[in-house]
Amino acid sequence: MTRTTPPRPLDAEVLFPELAAYRGTTTRLHPRPGSPPMSASSVGGPMLWPVDEPWPVCGEAHGHRRGRRPADVHRSRRILAAAWAREQSPGPTEEEKELLAELRLEHRLPEASETDPLPMIGLAQLYRRDIPDLPAGPDDCDLLQVFWCPFNAHGPSRYDLQLHLRWRRSRQVGEVLATPPQPPVVGSDGFVPEPCVLHPEQVVSHPFAGLLPERLCARLDAWEEAQEEEADQSDDENATDPVGYQYDLSIPPGWRVGGFASWHATDPYPMDCQTCRTPMHLLLTIDSSEWDGGSGSWKPLEDRGLTTHRCATPTGVTVGRFGELNVFACPTDPDHPHGWSIQ
Repeated sequence: MTRTTPPRPLDAEVLFPELAAYRGTTTRLHPRPGSPPMSASSVGGPMLWPVDEPWPVCGEAHGHRRGRRPADVHRSRRILAAAWAREQSPGPTEEEKELLAELRLEHRLPEASETDPLPMIGLAQLYRRDIPDLPAGPDDCDLLQVFWCPFNAHGPSRYDLQLHLRWRRSRQVGEVLATPPQPPVVGSDGFVPEPCVLHPEQVVSHPFAGLLPERLCARLDAWEEAQEEEADQSDDENATDPVGYQYDLSIPPGWRVGGFASWHATDPYPMDCQTCRTPMHLLLTIDSSEWDGGSGSWKPLEDRGLTTHRCATPTGVTVGRFGELNVFACPTDPDHPHGWSIQ
């Protein structure tokens, strides 16, 4: 099934013609639970990984001797999904609640050392043939694979993420690794993605307001304030929320490739390549939800009847405090180290 973004409630470029000069595109991935094959783009699906190539590991010393087992995370989700899908008496039974409580328990690995290499989790793989806004990889690579360490325990703060990106030529992969290594425990269930098939859709997007010229940004702010003031003065109990540039007209929510990064949690700051100092471009956005109360206008037409609290988090992935992870890449050389920000 495809996923279709509804038309925008207002045409931003009719309201502000100057925006046409800043128009871009992004590919919404629309991940949904399924059984993706190794030959397809996916979130949390099987990776096309050569049997003779070492699996990515986190080599940084940090605590990873206690946490939830990935298999328990997947099983808990299956139980809850089945329980809430029941027509009669939806929700977990008392027996299921006891099992869920058991599956939520953390497990200790006393034999493990903090310096032991920890297998990373395969988060996503994206083929260029499937994703219009995925840039070319180095040396004609057509497949991007994304991994992360399942613990927030990196960097100077010891609370940062650890990502690993790998480009490869899919046609050169021979025998594939059938059973990749898995971390025995994870720091949070939000690090464990559910296998999801993708429904890529390219849509128009516009930059975050704070990155537009100052005069245009001021006009956008004034227009949004007028919209909110008009809504506050309305006596119509059935009136919808006012249309906003940030939530309705610029950057869609959810997993996506290319386009513009949102900076709604922090002020924008430079994302320059550490190697050549070139301003980096947004490569991938990993989002905790596909839509929420503020971004509901982007909810796909095919999902209109679905509830937000159970259906807007198909991947099971959680970034930070239910935010989004923006991954940036150098446009000059995709082999240069990537950058990222959490919003």
